[in-house]
Parts: sequence; structure tokens; C-alpha cells
Amino acid sequence: MIGKRIILLCTCILLLPAMPAPAADKVPHEIGGFRLGASIDDYSYISYRNFLKQVVVDHIGGFRKGVIEYGVCAKPGQIVKIKLKYLDSSEKFYRKLFKEFKRRFGEPDEYTGDTFGIVKSWKWHFRDKNGNRISLSLQHNLKNPDEAMGNMVKMSLPDRIEAERKCFNKTCASRRGTPCSVLPPQTAADWDSLIPH
Repeated sequence: MIGKRIILLCTCILLLPAMPAPAADKVPHEIGGFRLGASIDDYSYISYRNFLKQVVVDHIGGFRKGVIEYGVCAKPGQIVKIKLKYLDSSEKFYRKLFKEFKRRFGEPDEYTGDTFGIVKSWKWHFRDKNGNRISLSLQHNLKNPDEAMGNMVKMSLPDRIEAERKCFNKTCASRRGTPCSVLPPQTAADWDSLIPH
């Protein structure tokens, strides 16, 4: 019975008319005003929000890789965000980590993962002896390709990140006479700007 179904399915697929491929001049290259292969310098309205710089680190201790972000304006070179991926990406390891995090830091302040449990992420908020706010999160993801895969720990100084952003925008505006994030005038969206062409 299963064999007959497979043969019927294959026959139906073979009998379907072939969908014509788009002509070469119809292959999409552009969306939202941005064109593949164009120079980024062609877009004068890009918002350069590069108030933080990044360095990538590989194979440090029990971590596979990481991204360290540091300021370039208010306190140049000062690390404000650390994101590290653990070597062990298993959920079993994540559960052990989570248990150890709770033992050391108490219960998390909020759940920041998704409602389906595909991305599990818990967050703690602290204030150190100098009054600095510190954010700490532990994340596990093996299914959502839009998020970092595996197990990851993130720590940041939210107030310092905001100070870097404000300093950069102020400096940028004073040099150019206009805010750094000037965008072209918004018009009513049309299908040409919403669909690749």
C-alpha cells in the first residue's frame, strides 16, 4: 500500500507543469532602496551608530568564541558588553549552568526567552558598590537560526552603553551640524519598496 502511494506521488510530481524560472532581468537585487552589490557610500542617509567597537575572541577556557564590545567616545577602550559562547552547546550543560548561576546569584529577575521555550534565556539585574547597573543573562538555543546557537552568557553595563551612544551622537552632530541618524523623508510605503525587485 505504501509503495503504491509513493508511485502515485512521484507520478503526480512528474506530471506537474514545470514552473518557469524568472528571466535574468527579473532576478531581485534590491529592497527598501538598498541594492546588492552597490557601494555603502552611495547611501548618504545611513545611520552610523558605531558608538561601540567589537573584537572577536576564540577558544578561551571553556568558551568556543565571544564578542567583546567597548566604547569609543565617553570612555574609549572601556569594555561595556561581553558575549561568550560555551564549548558545550547541549541543553544538559545549560541546565547545569542555570543551576549554578542560581546558586551564585539567586533567582533570575526575568525570563527573556520566547514563550515556546525554543530560546531559553534568563536575566539577572545587579548594582555594584559603585552604583553601576550590570545585566547578566544565560541563554540556550539549538533551534532558532535567528538567535546565537548553543549556550551563551552575556554581561553588560547598560548605563555605560547609553553614555557611549549619547557621547557619539553629540560628537557626530557637532562635526556635521546635523544629528547622526538623519534618514530620508518617509513617504507612504508602496509595493516597490516592500518587495524585492
